[in-house]
Amino acid sequence: QVQLVESGGGLVQAGGSLRLSCAASGHTFSTYAMGWFRQAPGKEREFVAAISWGGSRTVYVDSVKGRFTISRDNAKNTVYLQMNSLKPEDTAHYYCVVSSSIATISEGSWGQGTQITVSS
Repeated sequence: QVQLVESGGGLVQAGGSLRLSCAASGHTFSTYAMGWFRQAPGKEREFVAAISWGGSRTVYVDSVKGRFTISRDNAKNTVYLQMNSLKPEDTAHYYCVVSSSIATISEGSWGQGTQITVSS
């Protein structure tokens, strides 16, 4: 059974940067797509970004394009989310997800998440 552990969350001022990490164990990491979702208080869970198993394809929600970058290191079984130019509206609990493909990313296995708070 896959296990995902997110790290790198915290409090940052608007305009600042953070990098989230998600370490995976329990399966052949390199053959799976990985992604990030977020959920703000009182809002539905939202897709943020995903990356294909080989890293050649990435997908982002429009609101983070140009500011967030998803990447992965299959040798370390880790996926990253580099977040720049953070805005207060990026405040949310961020979850790492692993799935068989980007198309089914929301149906995969989820981590416990890490909190990001962006102050204005």
